[in-house]
Amino acid sequence: MFLILAIPIVLLLAGVLIYNRFVRLQNLVKESWSGIDVQLKRRYDLIPNLVRSVQGYAKHERGLFESVTQARTKAIEAQGVRPQAEAENTLTTQLKSLFALAENYPTLKANENFMELQQNLSKIEDEIQMARRYYNGTVRDLNILVESFPSNLIAKWSGFQPKEFFEIELATQRATPEVKF
Repeated sequence: MFLILAIPIVLLLAGVLIYNRFVRLQNLVKESWSGIDVQLKRRYDLIPNLVRSVQGYAKHERGLFESVTQARTKAIEAQGVRPQAEAENTLTTQLKSLFALAENYPTLKANENFMELQQNLSKIEDEIQMARRYYNGTVRDLNILVESFPSNLIAKWSGFQPKEFFEIELATQRATPEVKF
C-alpha cells in the first residue's frame, strides 16, 4: 500500500525538480544574452569615434565609412540570435576593412586616440567572446535538458524549446590556411 502511494509522489517530485531546472536554465540563458547585449552596445558606442578618427586621415574613403555605419545600424536593429549573429559578422567584416585602410596611413596608426580606440575595441571583442561562450554554454545545458529523456516529456508539456547558439564567425576563419614554402 505504501509503495503504491510513494510512486506517484516520487514521480510528481521528480517532475517538479525537472521543471524548476528548466526555469533556472531558461533564466540563465536570458541573463547571458543580456551580457552579450551589454558588450555589443559598448562596441556600437565605440565605432563612431573610430570612424571619425580614420575619416580625418582618409576623407576620400566615404563608401567605406558609410558601409561601416550601415553595418552598425543593422547590428543595433537586429532582433533574435541568428539575425544578430549575421549582422555582427557583417559589422566585423566592415571593421576589418576599416583597420586595413588605417594600415595605409602611418600617421593614423601612430595617433594616440586611434590606438586607444583600437585597444578598447580589442578588449570589448574579448569580452564579447567570453559572454558568447557563457551564453552558448547555458544554451547547451538547456538544449540537453530539452532533448534528454525523461526531461523531454516535461519540456513538451511545459512548452520549453531548444535555443539557438550565438556564433559570430567568418567563413574565412573556417577555411584551412594555405602554407607555401
